[in-house]
Amino acid sequence: MSATDDTIRLTAWVHGRVQGVGFRWWTRSRALELGLVGRASNLSDGRVEIVAEGPRERCERLLELLRSGECPGWVDTVVERWADPRGGWSEFSEGEPRASRHRRRA
Repeated sequence: MSATDDTIRLTAWVHGRVQGVGFRWWTRSRALELGLVGRASNLSDGRVEIVAEGPRERCERLLELLRSGECPGWVDTVVERWADPRGGWSEFSEGEPRASRHRRRA
């Protein structure tokens, strides 16, 4: 996806019972339907972090879906942050947060 004027980056932290219930898979499916790129990752504190890039209205729709109550598990809260897109995504995937991929093990 190339960056255009309406392309935005959404980072959402989803609190609740969202690990081990198919939540990341469901999120990936919705993001792909919306034509977004990015990833959904489990965090060690039980949250799921979602990073999505694409047109603002599609990212807003993903956020609505996350809060809809129609997803697997149970969502208590979704905290969102909006930013300029950084690019570098070619698809929407499930996986580790980018920072943890670069950590070196002692």
